[in-house]
Amino acid sequence: MPRHAATVCFSSPLGLLEVECADTGVTRLRLGARGKAREVGDGDAMECARKARGEILAYLEGGLKRFTVPVVLAGTPFQRTVWAKLLAIPYGKTRTYGEIAAELGKPRAARAVGMACGANPVPILVPCHRIVAGNGGLGGFGGGARMKHDLLELERTRAT
Repeated sequence: MPRHAATVCFSSPLGLLEVECADTGVTRLRLGARGKAREVGDGDAMECARKARGEILAYLEGGLKRFTVPVVLAGTPFQRTVWAKLLAIPYGKTRTYGEIAAELGKPRAARAVGMACGANPVPILVPCHRIVAGNGGLGGFGGGARMKHDLLELERTRAT
C-alpha cells in the first residue's frame, strides 16, 4: 500500500475527520479524529486530500451523491472484493451483510463481510455505512451507531 504523503484534518458535521492521501489517492479516512484542524504535506497528495475534504463536506451537506476522488485500497483479496460490492450500492440504498455474502457466492460468510466492512480504511468514501444487519438493525460502524444512523438518514432524505 502506498504510504500517505499528505494529511488534512478538518471539522465536519460528524466531528473532526482526517484524510490521508498518497499521490495516487486517499489511503485512509479517520472518523472522530483527535487533535486540531491542520494540513501537512504537499504536491499531488495534498491536492488529493483537499479534494477529498471538499467532496466529503459536499456529501455531508447533501449536495454530492457520488465521490470522484480516487481511493487506494490495500487489503486481502476478500476485503477488496467486499469493498468493490460496497461501491456498487446506490446512494440512499442499503444491503445486508448476508446479501453481500450471497452476492459473493459465500452465503454463510455474513460475519466475514462484517469484518471486511470493519477493516474498510476509507469509510464514507467506500460506503460501509450502507450495510445493515439482516434483522433490520444497524450493525456496526467505526464512527458508532449514531453516525451510521445519521449517514443513512442523510442519504434517505436526499436520495430522490
